[in-house]
Amino acid sequence: MRPKSDEKEAGDEEEATCPKKAAQREASLTTKSQLEEIYLNQLKYVRADLENLQKNIERRINEGVSKEKEKLIAQLLQVAEELDLAVEEARKEANTSLLEGIEMVKRKLWNILYSEGLSSIEAVGHPFDPHFHEALFELETSDHPEGTVIEEVRKGYLMKEKVLKPSMVKVASRPGHNSLKGNEP
Repeated sequence: MRPKSDEKEAGDEEEATCPKKAAQREASLTTKSQLEEIYLNQLKYVRADLENLQKNIERRINEGVSKEKEKLIAQLLQVAEELDLAVEEARKEANTSLLEGIEMVKRKLWNILYSEGLSSIEAVGHPFDPHFHEALFELETSDHPEGTVIEEVRKGYLMKEKVLKPSMVKVASRPGHNSLKGNEP
């Protein structure tokens, strides 16, 4: 057995080291809590960056798909317009079986194009708009207001509000006045 004085000294030592250990553990816990807070904030920033990156990639993919779709529709539009011409020629020849076949294919193609977002530009009777129309001629007339589209030479098309092909038009002008020529004397 230990003498009482030794026990008392050991107890005093333990009591003296307990607050030191507690202070060390508290300091260690505070440091760990601060590190956890730092790591949590970093994780939040990384997560936000990842979400932004995902949105950016998705937007770019959608833009790429949209551009390629527009290119394909523009090419198919040329085919559809040529089918329209073929129908007109078949009507002149009065070949009804050929005409029926071409009209069927033409309708299907136009339905596909319209279902993908293609729409016609309305031109005749509307004011000339250089964003949607390409003026081929100015016709002097007093029958129509100046700057009004009076004839559509070639149809124009929009692809979801974006001009895919402008309408080629003839525009009314006042007799003796050239409004679309600009600043020519």
